[in-house]
Amino acid sequence: MDNPAAVLREPRLREGTTGLVVKLVYGMIALTIVAGALRIANDYGRNRAYETLQSRAQGSAELNAVLLRTVLEKQRSLPFVLSQDRDVISALSSRSGSMLQLVNRKFESLIPGTRSAVIYLLDADGLALAASNWREPTSFVGTNYSFRPYFTGAVSAGSAEHYALGTVSKRPGLYISRRIDGPLGLLGVIVVKLEFDELEADWRRNSDPTLVVDQRGIVLVTSFPEWRFMTKGEVPADRLGPIRESLQFGDAPLKPLDLVPATPQSIPDIVQARLPGTTKVEDFVRVQTAVPTTTWTLQSLTPAAAAVGDATRSAQLFALIVLAPLLGLTAFFLRRRGLAQRRSREQEAARLELERRVVERTADLSTAHAELVMQAEERQKTEAKLQTVQQELVQANRLAILGQVTAGVAHEINQPVAAIRSYADNAGTFLGRNQIESAKDNLVTIAGLTERIGTITDELRTFSRKGTGDAGPISVSDVIEGALLLLGTRFRQRTDQINTETPPPQIRVHGNRIRLEQVLINLVQNALEATEGGSASKVTVRTTVTEDEVQLIVSDNGPGIPETIMQSLFTPFNTSKDRGLGLGLVICHDIIAEYGGRIEVESSGAGTEFTVRLPRVV
Repeated sequence: MDNPAAVLREPRLREGTTGLVVKLVYGMIALTIVAGALRIANDYGRNRAYETLQSRAQGSAELNAVLLRTVLEKQRSLPFVLSQDRDVISALSSRSGSMLQLVNRKFESLIPGTRSAVIYLLDADGLALAASNWREPTSFVGTNYSFRPYFTGAVSAGSAEHYALGTVSKRPGLYISRRIDGPLGLLGVIVVKLEFDELEADWRRNSDPTLVVDQRGIVLVTSFPEWRFMTKGEVPADRLGPIRESLQFGDAPLKPLDLVPATPQSIPDIVQARLPGTTKVEDFVRVQTAVPTTTWTLQSLTPAAAAVGDATRSAQLFALIVLAPLLGLTAFFLRRRGLAQRRSREQEAARLELERRVVERTADLSTAHAELVMQAEERQKTEAKLQTVQQELVQANRLAILGQVTAGVAHEINQPVAAIRSYADNAGTFLGRNQIESAKDNLVTIAGLTERIGTITDELRTFSRKGTGDAGPISVSDVIEGALLLLGTRFRQRTDQINTETPPPQIRVHGNRIRLEQVLINLVQNALEATEGGSASKVTVRTTVTEDEVQLIVSDNGPGIPETIMQSLFTPFNTSKDRGLGLGLVICHDIIAEYGGRIEVESSGAGTEFTVRLPRVV
């Protein structure tokens, strides 16, 4: 007869081998999924970071280009004005020493106000007759500049601009020139030199690495002086010779910038560079924009490593957060399946063992039968306990939902209850004065408000079940009037601080009047509380109507909503009030969304404005 222990040991060995194989296969699949998800998240995060950086860098580059244009335009007007100056024309015509000295001093006095580097006057032969730096050792007076393109260009075309390194000062700058004519023709040329030191210093302090190149790719203006007169690429020999002969850039080496594209023809344009003063090569997002009114191009380099690293880490963390529960659930179900199979095999082995023992011994059959009956009873008890636990969990969930609804009802009926109390007090006063009709009116209003409370609780209960309620075309003016009725006491106390603009009755939207009044009450109540205690506080309720939309706007001039609250303004239980529940705006948001609209909010230290947008019903 077979050994019973051997009969049970064989399926257990098979079970252990099968379970190990399943675990190994699942582990390999899970690792593959995680690795693939991390790779995809890394690529997604990197691409999003580069898109964000490119947008930011484009805005910064366009702003710097506008600033550069502003500086240029300011200086361009100066040569034109000076070319009409009588003292300048007289000095050119007479060559009088006293007149030239007068012009020297005039040019010198203009430097602080115009922020020009140098202003000087050339005669018809290109000889400098007067200059703002006439007192300095590097004075331009007496130097001939007829070979400079800004002189020849002004003589031939009337005006010219030329960027070059100064032959005397050895400082780079843009020379802006204009021809001066007399009754007999050419008298001379007025020249203004503009240096960009201040602009470059501003760029170094306030923006990413920035450089301006001309149409030949030579760097003219840059936030790093070490990059000046370097080139975007290798300058061909046939073009390099004429540049050297013109002395435009002195003996500058005109070497290429160390900007290497990270990937060929990538979008956005990603380059690798080592900034002056550092030893580390970094990745940058490069954007280019034309400088208006010039042939120059401005480039901005935005560091990418930190932003890309943060974005990829965030994307990978999000992928892990999503995958972890899925993989955990899969492992849990696989384990449950394995346990079920194990129990099934054990039961099968027990059955075979029972049958074998039935053949051998009748007594053993009775014992085994009793054990099976006991196991069945234990299983029934376990299932009964499981059902009890499940019912308790369902009941706990219902109680949690009931708590939210109860909190919402308590929050929403606060204003009508306060109004009932006020009307009740007034009714008592009227009865004391024997003003029966006024007291009756107040009691009628109280009855209406109690009905309103019942309607509100019914609507809030419908909202908690995500029901839509009865909806149809509703007059906006009726909604505003109903809300102002509930807030009547607060309004009568502050009539000088509240402005209301009610639209014509024919302006209608799709919705339920009670629920829309509920939204407006919440918004106005918040505005009143935000401005409470201010001597010059104002709350405004107005409407703006377009062809397809009605905008209901509630604004105040309170201190504004704190930034920490703004980040999760429409999240349940998020509030800045000591006694607030944080449900009002959440309910408003869901009600407006249910009717196809939306709520927008703008807040600053000068106040807060809520805009409710709803589709218009014609």
